[in-house]
Amino acid sequence: MNDRVTPAMHATPDGEAEISLVVKLPWEDVARLGQEAGRLASQMQRPVTLDEAVSHRLRSVRSAAHAKPAGEQPAAVASTASVSSLPPRPPAEQARQAIERINGSA
Repeated sequence: MNDRVTPAMHATPDGEAEISLVVKLPWEDVARLGQEAGRLASQMQRPVTLDEAVSHRLRSVRSAAHAKPAGEQPAAVASTASVSSLPPRPPAEQARQAIERINGSA
């Protein structure tokens, strides 16, 4: 039997679709999303959730991919790929550094 469940998808009033996912990410990527949320909140002059930051990041990657000639990788994708290629560290160290980055104390 397959334990995977098809995620629920529904239309939103603004004409988009919403789907819920569970994604496992390295702490460095979570820290980057926190930075993206902070930047976006400053730009929008209101609090921004990590969900909104992810949606914004996906939209910017998609639009950048359409604007680039074939074979070129968008900067947002390249920067995310470089984070994941860092050498592994103990989870506690990753969490501590990610929290420091989010709080701006690193």
